[in-house]
Amino acid sequence: MGTSSFLTTPHLAHALAQMKAGPPCLFLTGRAGTGKSTLLRRFRAETEQKLAVVAPTGIAALNVEGETVHSFFRFPPRPIAASDVDEVPDKSLYQALDTLVIDEVSMVRADVLDGIDRFLRLNGREADKPFGGVRMILVGDPFQLAPVVSSPAERQFLRAHYKTPYFFSASVLRTAGMESLELEQVFRQEDPEFVHLLNGIRSATVTPDVVDALNERCVPDFEAAEGEPFVTLTTTNARARHINDENLRRLKGTWERYDGEVEGAFAAMENPPLPAPATLALKKGAQVMFVKNDPERRWVNGTMGRVKKLDARGILVDVDGEEIDVEPVEWEMVRYEYDRSTRRIEAETVGAFVQFPLKVAYAITIHKSQGKTFDRVVVDLTGGTFAHGQVYVALSRCRTLEGIVLRRPLARHDLILDRAVTTFTRYRHLLESR
Repeated sequence: MGTSSFLTTPHLAHALAQMKAGPPCLFLTGRAGTGKSTLLRRFRAETEQKLAVVAPTGIAALNVEGETVHSFFRFPPRPIAASDVDEVPDKSLYQALDTLVIDEVSMVRADVLDGIDRFLRLNGREADKPFGGVRMILVGDPFQLAPVVSSPAERQFLRAHYKTPYFFSASVLRTAGMESLELEQVFRQEDPEFVHLLNGIRSATVTPDVVDALNERCVPDFEAAEGEPFVTLTTTNARARHINDENLRRLKGTWERYDGEVEGAFAAMENPPLPAPATLALKKGAQVMFVKNDPERRWVNGTMGRVKKLDARGILVDVDGEEIDVEPVEWEMVRYEYDRSTRRIEAETVGAFVQFPLKVAYAITIHKSQGKTFDRVVVDLTGGTFAHGQVYVALSRCRTLEGIVLRRPLARHDLILDRAVTTFTRYRHLLESR
């Protein structure tokens, strides 16, 4: 979606205006493909506010050129109690902050949002106001990604303190209030019947006849024809790895390996959140996916292609008949700092990762497909679904129903929906204007 889309869509123009000068706490949400990420990029480019953008995971932070929540607020890697949050020696960054954007907020737990409130009250400008007086913009869709609760101890802690682990159960929202703005127009899919089907999958309200219609796309022994770049979306890393390894094994020819370079904070981490393989191993003919937008707009994050040529100097990739010389690119890990001389908040580069923006992509997990758009998708639910929103995320990655193939029929029990999300959606207006 380009600039013209904003100029011709009043709803998006209104959303942008609300981000610039709206309520103290704004929840920007919307179904898959409604332009949340595009809107965030536009807001960052135009705002004059002193701004920081954070996200709950390392990869999500890299995707928005921001910092992780835990790094920005110096939180420990465990559930956040009030005793874990204290004053910091240098408060200049937090006292200069006008607006904080949290992307993928559906993955942020309630205890973390309350921790952010306490931290900003202690270290921000206004101790008596929610979030220290900082404007909050929370971006995400709770129907797609849920918070990670990684251990029984974490689950027990959250149950003792909150109704749900989701951000919307945070205590601060009962006093701060939160106004919601939902993006309504879907740009990724143009067929209204497919959009209607996806809405039913999202809310788990589809009728049996709709499931039957979707299951007409089931081809258990499907094999993509030569030149048709289908990507298989699976529920587990092990299944995706098996599919990729099997397809690479069938290719003739020799391997070429390209080692990425890590610097600074990336190099200091035991398991850095790398957006591309540390060592990219390819053969000629391999199906690949681009994992970063190209400044020259030759591809976007999620574009599929096939390797035409490999050598020590570079990789030639065929994308829809166009051959592109791909070169290594750089991802930067940033940390926000306050520059007293300019009175601005600056994103200081503290680490870098250089690699070709490619990964083998016969298959990827549904979770890692988040935010991407494909023309041809095989949905492989081998082993069953196990997480809230998995089927919706998988199906909504594809532009058309005709581009989807199911490896096995979809069953009603595959549609896992956390009822806490539907309850919040139904009653979120009660949080407004507290």
